Amino acid sequence: MIALCLGLAGAVWAQLAVDRFTLAWEHSVEKIRWEEDYRLTPAGLLLEEARVRGAGAGMDAPPAAVFADGSWRYRPPLPPLQPLRLSRSTTAGDYELCTNQGCQSLSHWLGPPETDQPAVELWSCPLERAGDA
Repeated sequence: MIALCLGLAGAVWAQLAVDRFTLAWEHSVEKIRWEEDYRLTPAGLLLEEARVRGAGAGMDAPPAAVFADGSWRYRPPLPPLQPLRLSRSTTAGDYELCTNQGCQSLSHWLGPPETDQPAVELWSCPLERAGDA
């Protein structure tokens, strides 16, 4: 079974027994929520849909985006990402990871962002421990 690994440079800091998740964050300047839905595959994280609830500095939706349910929705034409690297800032706010069991900030699994550890990676990996979701 595939799981979601969180860590850096192949070192697993946390593992979640999920097959899909939503990654969400608030734009640090515009204060607008951004969401991305991922499905785990053996080849990596497949971005199935992205949503942004407005427009602003560096966050315009692409021309093919459709406005529905209060968000611009689109599907970026990307291959599976393995890994997905995220910057974590002590000032910009943390990412939120949502599964079928609810939403938690990455801090829930990894502790708060720290200046000496400014990044985290997410990747699909074999499930090693049951019940970590």
